[in-house]
Amino acid sequence: MLPRRALPAVLLATPALAQAPSGPYPNRPIRVIVPFATGGGTDVTMRLLAPKMAEILGQNIIVENRPGAGSTVGTDFVAKSAPDGYTLCLATLSSTGIAATLYANLPYDPVRDLTAVAPTVFIPTSLAITTRGWNVRDLQGFVAALKARPNGYSYGSSGIGTTGHIASANFLRHVGAQAEHIPYRGAGQSFTALLQGETQFTHDIPSLLKPYHEAGTMKVLYVNQDTRSTLLPDVPTAAEVGLPDYKAYSWYGIFGPAGMPPAVTARLNAAIEETLADPAMTARLNEMGTPPMRGWSPERFANYVRQEIVDWAPLVRASGARVE
Repeated sequence: MLPRRALPAVLLATPALAQAPSGPYPNRPIRVIVPFATGGGTDVTMRLLAPKMAEILGQNIIVENRPGAGSTVGTDFVAKSAPDGYTLCLATLSSTGIAATLYANLPYDPVRDLTAVAPTVFIPTSLAITTRGWNVRDLQGFVAALKARPNGYSYGSSGIGTTGHIASANFLRHVGAQAEHIPYRGAGQSFTALLQGETQFTHDIPSLLKPYHEAGTMKVLYVNQDTRSTLLPDVPTAAEVGLPDYKAYSWYGIFGPAGMPPAVTARLNAAIEETLADPAMTARLNEMGTPPMRGWSPERFANYVRQEIVDWAPLVRASGARVE
C-alpha cells in the first residue's frame, strides 16, 4: 500500500484538444486495463502515463483496474476484446513471459493472442523483510533464520505467478531455504501483511519499499540491479551480498488484442515513445527507480516477449510454482 491516499478505480485523463468523432484513430476514448489492484506499481505507472498519452492522442485515456489470478484475468479480458485499438492492457513480465509456463491452462497465448505495442518501464526488484517480531540485520542473518526453521516463515506477493512470487521462490532456491508462499490481491495487501508481521519477506519495487525502509518498518536487504539504487543508497546490490547470478526483475508494456491494424499499433507506439521522451516524465520515472524503456518498435517488443518466455521457463519450473 502506498503511503498516501488510495487512487480511485477509474481515472479520466482529459487532453487539451479532442479530435472530431469522425476523424482517424483514435476518435473516441481509449480504455487501458491494469490487471492488478490499485496502489501497486502498474497502477501508479499507468496513471502517470495516461494524461500525457491522452494529450498526444487527442482522446481521453480511461484507466481501469481488473485484478485477479496473478494479472491473467485482466490480460485475458483484453486478449478477447475487439482489436480496434480502444481496449489495451498494461501487462507485465508476469502476465506474459512467466504466465506462459506457470499456467497449465492459460486462457490466452501471450504471443498469439496479444499485439505487443511498446514497453514502458523496466522494474528492478528488491528483497524486503519485516522488522516486526525479529531482529534480523542482514542477508546472512536472514538466510540463517530461514534455514533454522524450514517452512516456519512465509512470504507475500501480489498473486501466484507474479514476478514477486517467482523472485522470492527463486531466492529460496538460490540460498537453499524453504518458506510458505501467501498470495494476496495486490501489493497493498501484501505490504500490510508484512508490516503486521504476518509474513516475513517479499520482493517488490524499490520506490514502493523506500518509505517503509526509511521509517524502519521494513528493511530492504538488497536491490537487484548492477549498481546501487539512488532511491536506497544504503542498500547493497544482490551481487554485493553474494547473489551475482540471481535473476529478479520485471517490466511493464502496452498490449492490445491480436489482429490490431498495423497503423493503429504504430500510432500507439509513437504516442508511448513521445510520452516516455518527455523530460518531465523521464525524470519522474527515474525518480521512481523505474527507468523508461525507449526506442522499441512493436516488432522488437514482440520478439523480446517471445525470448522472455524462453528465458523464464526454466526459472518458473525450478521455483516449483504451477497453477493447474
